[in-house]
Amino acid sequence: MTALELPSQRALFDVPDDVAYFNAAYNSPLLNASRDRLLAGAASKSHPWERTAASFFDDADTVRRLASDVLGGDADGYAVVPAASYGCSAAARAVEPTLGRGDKIVVMDEEFPSNYLPWERSARERGAEIVTVPTPADGDWTKAYLTLIVPGVKVVAAGQCHWTNGAFVDLVVLGEACRAVGASLALDLTQSLGAMPFDIAAVQPDFVYAAGYKWLLCPYGFGLMYVAPAWRDARPLEESWLKRENAENFAGLVKYAPKYAPGARRFDVGETVVPTVLPGAIAALEQLKAWSVPAIAASLARINARIAEALERFGFALPPQQLRSPHMFGAQLPARYRGNLVADLAARRIYISQRGNAVRFAPHLHVNAADLDRLEQSLEALLR
Repeated sequence: MTALELPSQRALFDVPDDVAYFNAAYNSPLLNASRDRLLAGAASKSHPWERTAASFFDDADTVRRLASDVLGGDADGYAVVPAASYGCSAAARAVEPTLGRGDKIVVMDEEFPSNYLPWERSARERGAEIVTVPTPADGDWTKAYLTLIVPGVKVVAAGQCHWTNGAFVDLVVLGEACRAVGASLALDLTQSLGAMPFDIAAVQPDFVYAAGYKWLLCPYGFGLMYVAPAWRDARPLEESWLKRENAENFAGLVKYAPKYAPGARRFDVGETVVPTVLPGAIAALEQLKAWSVPAIAASLARINARIAEALERFGFALPPQQLRSPHMFGAQLPARYRGNLVADLAARRIYISQRGNAVRFAPHLHVNAADLDRLEQSLEALLR
């Protein structure tokens, strides 16, 4: 273990000893600290007289500061959204007026619907064209994208890795290519944000959005969106009174404010005041800050290296190490295996998932040596 790597953090989660959970890409376990704050937040609704005008803004601004600390970018650039689909829809709404007939929007083959459907709608509305990056035979998604980022492309929708199998995409290279042809770069980082280092300054994305219930360890109903300065005056998805100037003056709300609050706040979902969601997200972001994303990534890479070594020993086919992400990866089953590996492991209280034609391994810091031993022993029993 290197100085950057962390030991198992299982004590911070409520994961029973007989459960080996390698499926954070599906849904991460909630931190105990987040659970406790969620319960306290739910109880606070019983005493509404204790909430002040500041209560409608403070938690969201705390989220912005923590997001900036943990993930980079300026705090004013963050919006609080309920889902990746909301963030992508907000990005598509902002970009849509700039699209014209024949313009191209580049998307990934077998992309998650949240980062496809809003762009498909915008293309249909404006007469633009969706162009799909085919799955590369060699697994090199970066190279595959670059062949299609040409003049006439106005939007490139991507992720830092493919959601089904963790295949890596070099977003710094994609960002450079987008700027060269004048295309906007819109990123769904649901499957990497919080578990894989991401440099906003180096990538220079136009939009970033992510659901929080996976690698950000946050509750359902919470997500983040980052908006580059060039787009912060764009039309938001909804018109929330909370996101206008002087909104904290409740007595003056009958005087409708024409100006939005600064930064990316106009892109917030209306109900950022929900005390049953944001306190749990704040606890999760505080823990991510304490660990640091580079340390999380290094620790998960060590866990996955051991899993990958075992899988190769049992005849699974894996993509080359340089094309894999540190926190999750997919593997092809051995031809001789005729069972349902997801179900067979679940019967032993070991949890993975299958997406497309790959079984996906996605551990988090709750995983310990006993979990890894059980996984290897079970694979040997099932595949011998």
